[in-house]
Amino acid sequence: MRTRLLATVSFITGISSLICSPAAIADAGDWLVRLRALQVSPNDGSSSVSSIAGSSVGVGDDTTIELDFTYFMTRNLGVEAILGSSQNNINGKGSIAGLNKIAEIRTLPPTITLQYHFQPDADIRPYAGLGINYTRFFDAKASNSLNSALGQTDVSLSSSWGLSGQIGVDIAIKKNWFVNFDVKYIQMNSTATLNSGGTVRQVNVDINPWFIGAGVGRRF
Repeated sequence: MRTRLLATVSFITGISSLICSPAAIADAGDWLVRLRALQVSPNDGSSSVSSIAGSSVGVGDDTTIELDFTYFMTRNLGVEAILGSSQNNINGKGSIAGLNKIAEIRTLPPTITLQYHFQPDADIRPYAGLGINYTRFFDAKASNSLNSALGQTDVSLSSSWGLSGQIGVDIAIKKNWFVNFDVKYIQMNSTATLNSGGTVRQVNVDINPWFIGAGVGRRF
């Protein structure tokens, strides 16, 4: 997965070297649409799994695709909304590290970000933003190793609200078209519930992922 993302970044970097056209100038009422390859890298930590001494869990990386839309309220201020989903493994750590993967989950993390675009008329247009995120966790499934250790187990995770921060840059390649590099950090935490035949165990998980993306976009 990391190899695919690096290949995408290398390809887009090559395109950016061909810049030779005037910048696409953003103005109030304009839209930017971007498609990115995205590396999701949790900065994770957790409590112990209740009733299992010395245990904890970690959340694995994922590579996925993200679509985002930015609407310009003024020449410098825009509002971005992202669409995307990731699939992440939950891995045992500490006293349950031998179970390796204990579950897998999917996330739906819609995020609204207020952006400031520093040089909307330039070929190279950096921006920064602050926003709010809501994450819904779904399609959670216990692994075979967890089922073998605890019995058939149902896994669920509570939804999360958190703040987000963002920096990025759009680089013009021709009129209305540009390449994009973007980094987001999102506060994301959840309580995972493991129900094994009526025996309920819980673990608090801080996911706090970095979203590192590269892609292409167009102004409308």
